[in-house]
Amino acid sequence: MAKKPSAVDDAVKRPPLETDELRKGIRSFFHETDYDDPSGIKKKVGSYTWGVYAFYDYDGEPIYVGQTKEKLSGRVGRHMTNQRTDAVAMSVLDPFEVAEIEVWPLPHFEGVNKKHPDFKMAKATLDALEHMVFTRLRSESKFKAILNEKDPPRPTVAINEPPSVRGSIVSDTIRELRSHPDTRLARRAMIMSKLAQVISEREVKMGLRRVLVTQTKRLRWLAERRFESLGGESEVEVGPENDDEVEGG
Repeated sequence: MAKKPSAVDDAVKRPPLETDELRKGIRSFFHETDYDDPSGIKKKVGSYTWGVYAFYDYDGEPIYVGQTKEKLSGRVGRHMTNQRTDAVAMSVLDPFEVAEIEVWPLPHFEGVNKKHPDFKMAKATLDALEHMVFTRLRSESKFKAILNEKDPPRPTVAINEPPSVRGSIVSDTIRELRSHPDTRLARRAMIMSKLAQVISEREVKMGLRRVLVTQTKRLRWLAERRFESLGGESEVEVGPENDDEVEGG
């Protein structure tokens, strides 16, 4: 006799597999990955306070760029675990789509806070770096667009792009679960529906409408690629559209 699958214990404290695996991937990236600090000191990339980050989907396509001055691991972690960042709450960014993260720390501003004399320079540098990364990644995108609701501030200081660190945050198990094209299509359509509902119910700015346009382009591209990879028009079935009508005479 086949063994019956055991029921899930209602008191289980372990999170669902996907959630658990994603948290492990984020922790691994930020707390196990070294960054070659120009000072010669190797630190874990998640320990830096000031920096810019970018998210990439399962095709390696850039989808979002942001900045932080509170700690890279904390800010990105909230995005990925759905802890009420604006981008996630408004359905601008779907953590489900993120497969890789890239970060650009600014080590020389460690310890700078609002009361520090270098704060204005640090913030200007951070803004300039976000603008630089955003502009470059947008130009490299096949859609010439990413999902940011706002354009970053125009730079007021000249900078050189610092070294970055890029890595995957999904395990092989999560990649297999999430990367199937039909799963991605269903998820993207759901996010678009939520975003469209937000737009219909609120007085929103044009940036949110731009996100919807970008998501529409991404959905269509993914759907067309899936359709063509399965044979396209040559594989479309032939027959009456409604069998009941034919049978009924």
